[in-house]
Amino acid sequence: MRTKLIVLGCAVSLSVFSQGELSGNIESTFQYLNEDSLIGANQPAQKGLINSYINIFYTQGKFKAGMRLESYLPRIQGYPNRFDGTGLGMRYFGYSDDFVDVTLGSFYEQFGSGLAFRAYEDRALGYDNLMDGARLIVRPKKGIVLKGVYGYQRLSFQEGKIVHGEGIVRGVDAELNLNETFKKLDGFPLSSVIGLSFVSKYQADNDADLILPENVGAYGGRIKLGYKNFTFDAEYIQKEQDPSNDNGKIYNYGHAAIFNLAYNQKGLGILLSGKSVDNMSFRSDRSKDLQDVFINYLPALNKTHTYNLVATLYPYATQPLGEVAYQAEVLYTFKKGSFFGGKYGTSINANFSTTYRPKQFIDNINLSDSSRVFYESKPFVSSDSLYWRDFNFNITKKVNKKLSLIFSYFNININNDVAKISNDASGIIKAHVGVFEGSYKINKKHALRAELQGLVVERKDGQANDKGDWATLLLEYTVSPHWSFGFMDQYNYGNPKPELRVHYPIVTFGYVKDATRFMIYYGRQRAGLFCVGGVCRFVPASNGLTLSFTQSF
Repeated sequence: MRTKLIVLGCAVSLSVFSQGELSGNIESTFQYLNEDSLIGANQPAQKGLINSYINIFYTQGKFKAGMRLESYLPRIQGYPNRFDGTGLGMRYFGYSDDFVDVTLGSFYEQFGSGLAFRAYEDRALGYDNLMDGARLIVRPKKGIVLKGVYGYQRLSFQEGKIVHGEGIVRGVDAELNLNETFKKLDGFPLSSVIGLSFVSKYQADNDADLILPENVGAYGGRIKLGYKNFTFDAEYIQKEQDPSNDNGKIYNYGHAAIFNLAYNQKGLGILLSGKSVDNMSFRSDRSKDLQDVFINYLPALNKTHTYNLVATLYPYATQPLGEVAYQAEVLYTFKKGSFFGGKYGTSINANFSTTYRPKQFIDNINLSDSSRVFYESKPFVSSDSLYWRDFNFNITKKVNKKLSLIFSYFNININNDVAKISNDASGIIKAHVGVFEGSYKINKKHALRAELQGLVVERKDGQANDKGDWATLLLEYTVSPHWSFGFMDQYNYGNPKPELRVHYPIVTFGYVKDATRFMIYYGRQRAGLFCVGGVCRFVPASNGLTLSFTQSF
C-alpha cells in the first residue's frame, strides 16, 4: 500500500510540475587538504571536505514555490562551525500577481538600503540570515509598494536542519514614487521617491541583574531624488535602547545615516558619499556575536577592491558600534582622438575613503546614573581617531586592438587595534600597493592576461610592521569559449622573520560549457580575512586541492 501511495504521489507531482516552469542551480565545492606547518595549515581528520547546494524554483501561473537542499559533509575550511549535515536549508510557497505577493516559509527581503532590515545570503562568506515566517507585499496603486515581514531568523544549520535565533522579527515598509503615483508629476524633470520603515524584535528578558527591554524598535525614512544628470539618496534610522553583549549592555539609543550624491554624463562620473553609525548592532538575539542574526545591514563606504594583495591583506569591516565615514570617487574618460585619449580612449578613476570613530559627548551625562546611558552622540560628528583611509587611482589604456593596460596605485591606512586583521601589528598599518595589469588578445579565441603586484608596508620604529612586504604574480590564459588556465604566486618576501618568507603558489584550471562550469585549484592559501561589502569572515591557511562545480537550469 505504501509503495502505491509513493508511486501515486510521484505521478501527481510530475503531472503538476509538467504544467509549470522549473529553474534553479547546483553548486558543489570539494577540498582535499594537506598538512603544512610552515604556513600553519592543518589537515582535517576527514581529509576531504565538501559543501553542496541545489536551488529549485517552481512557478505555475501566479503560484510559486522553492527550496534549497544543503549538504556539509563536513563544511569546507573557513565556514562557521554552525554548518553541518544534509537537509532543507530554505523552502517556501507563495502567490503573486500585480496587486499582492505573499510568501510563507523562507524568504529574503530588504527595506531601503538595509539600515533597518536586510535578510540575505552570501555563500562566499558562509552568511545566511534568511527569515522564516511570512512576507506580504501589496501594490495598491502604481508607484506605491507596501511590505510586511514577520518571523524568526536563521541562526545555523545543524544536523541537516535550520536552527532559528531566539528572537522574533517584525517589520513594515512603505515606498512612494511620486512621479508614478501622481499623474501631474509624470514627465516632471525632478523624480522623487520617499520611504518609511519600522522594524522591531522581541526577545524575553532573561537577565538576572538588569531589566532588559523585550521589544526593541528601529524606525526612520529615506528619500531618493533625480534631476537631469544628478541623483541623490539618503536614509536615516534610529534604534531604541538595545542592551546586548556587543555594546556592554548600555542603554544608549543608536542611529545610522547614509547619503550618496552622484553626477553622471558621458565620459564623467562623480560620487560623494557619507555614513554615520553609532550603537547600531541590531540582532534578534542580544547574546550573539560575530555575524550571527543581524537584522540590519551597514554597507561599507569604501571601494570594493579586487586585486589580490589589496583585497585580502588589508580589508576593512564595518564597525556597527560606531563609525563616521566619507567617500569620493571620480571617473573620467578622455575622448578618442584627443592627446591623452589616443585612438582608443583613456580612462582615469580616482577614489578616496576615510573612516573615523564617532565623537561621544559626556558633558551632560551622569556616569553614575542607573539609566546606563553613558554618552551622547550626534550624526556625522567624528573624533580624530582614524579607523581607515584609502586613496587609490587607476589608469586604463587600450593601446591597440590587441593590447590593453591598467596601472593602479593604492595608499591604505588601517587601524589594526579596531579592524583586528593581524596578530603581528598594532596601531595604524600603512601600506602602498602598485599593480600593473596587461591583457593581450592573441587571436579571436586565445587571450593572455598578467598582473604584477607589489605591497610595501611602512616601517614602525625602524622595524617592518605586520608581516612586511609582499609581491604577487598572476598569469591567466583563456581559450574561448571553454578553457581557462591560471597561475598565481603570492610571496611574503619582506617578512621580518626570514623563515616565514614563503611563497603561496596556486594553479587553476577551468572549463565552461553553456551553463556548466568546472574549476580546479591546487596550492597554498594564506590565512586572513575574506570580506564582501564590509562583512568579513576569517579563512585559515590551507594547502591542497579544491574542486568546484556549478550548473544552472
